[in-house]
Amino acid sequence: MAESHGGAKGPAAGAHTEADGGHHGGGFPPFESSSFASQLVSLAIFFVLLYVIVSKLALPRIGGAIEARQNKIEGDLAEAQKLKDQSDAALKAYEGELASARARAQAIGNETRDKLNAQAEAERKTLEEQLAAKLAGAEKTIASTRTAAMSNVRGIAADAAGQIVQQLTGVVPDAVSVNAAVDASLKG
Repeated sequence: MAESHGGAKGPAAGAHTEADGGHHGGGFPPFESSSFASQLVSLAIFFVLLYVIVSKLALPRIGGAIEARQNKIEGDLAEAQKLKDQSDAALKAYEGELASARARAQAIGNETRDKLNAQAEAERKTLEEQLAAKLAGAEKTIASTRTAAMSNVRGIAADAAGQIVQQLTGVVPDAVSVNAAVDASLKG
């Protein structure tokens, strides 16, 4: 029985090797020259099919996305330019208002300064007039006081001279000679 198993095993093993040998004998199928023409036709069909799919489906979608993006960019740039123009106009208006406010402030300051200067000048003149009047009154008072004092000085000097002469000599001097001596002394 061992032979029967061995005999059955032999022909089956040989058949298997023939089938394997027939499959490996031709080489890599894309490089076989017998199927080269059919492979070129298949390649052309797939290339045309791929071209049609890409050109009809993918490219319009990509083109639409690119165009939409370009339109969005252009719209954003236009909006940015519009906003920039508005901000420039607002800045010019602000600068104009600022210059106008500065000019008004300068005019108000000048007007106030001139008004205060005129008021100070008027007050100064009034004070000068008052001081001049007080000074004139004081000078009159001084002159009248001096005149009164000088008239009294002569009498006081005559009395003092008479007293001094009496003290020194023990004799009361004559009033006419004392007045004459005081007058001569006052004149210099």
